[in-house]
Amino acid sequence: MSVVRIEQATREYTQGESKVYALNQVDLEIQPGEFTALCGPSGSGKTTLLNLIGALDRPTSGSVFVEEVELSALSDSERADFRLQKIGFVFQAFNLIPVLSAVENVEFVMQLQGISKSERRKAALETLAEVGLSGMEHRRPGQLSGGQQQRVAVARAIVNTPKLVLADEPTANLDSKTAHALIELMARMNSEHGVTFIFSTHDPLVMESAKRLITLQDGKIIADQKRKS
Repeated sequence: MSVVRIEQATREYTQGESKVYALNQVDLEIQPGEFTALCGPSGSGKTTLLNLIGALDRPTSGSVFVEEVELSALSDSERADFRLQKIGFVFQAFNLIPVLSAVENVEFVMQLQGISKSERRKAALETLAEVGLSGMEHRRPGQLSGGQQQRVAVARAIVNTPKLVLADEPTANLDSKTAHALIELMARMNSEHGVTFIFSTHDPLVMESAKRLITLQDGKIIADQKRKS
């Protein structure tokens, strides 16, 4: 069973009297455990595609399924709950809560899920250790480097072991050494825990690391390359 299945998805916008297609009749399947990068120039549709998969937007036409659930059929509140329960997100701007410590930021999603305080604290501490942040659990984001903040964001995304993590330009604000360490970390999460990752990226490092490279242009998939492990 595919983790993601997209059938003839189109996302159009109106500009003045004309229509602009951010995505145009896209078909795509992502299998469990894939490590996939969406690439292409700005405006090619990769972020739009990621937003549809993440239930952050709806297609104008066509269907988007995640774990065989058709996202367009869900109400706004159902889509929000689906995102909370099923999908991890990593953003280029980190999106950490400044007044919370690293461990509290990682706990936050689990708190929304209603997980007990002791259980979420244990899971958060274990995950922070796994991403190399032992000893920094009680630092706030402003006391962490950019790379450390992004590791907190990755820990938050994977702490409840979702089947799918979406990462929108996750290395954009990082130097090359930190970016390389972050990609290695996510690749390890992929291989050891079977987490499916989908990135949107301009970063050659991310593209080189991906096991599958999907290229978009003008809202269409123009290349889909799978690499041998």
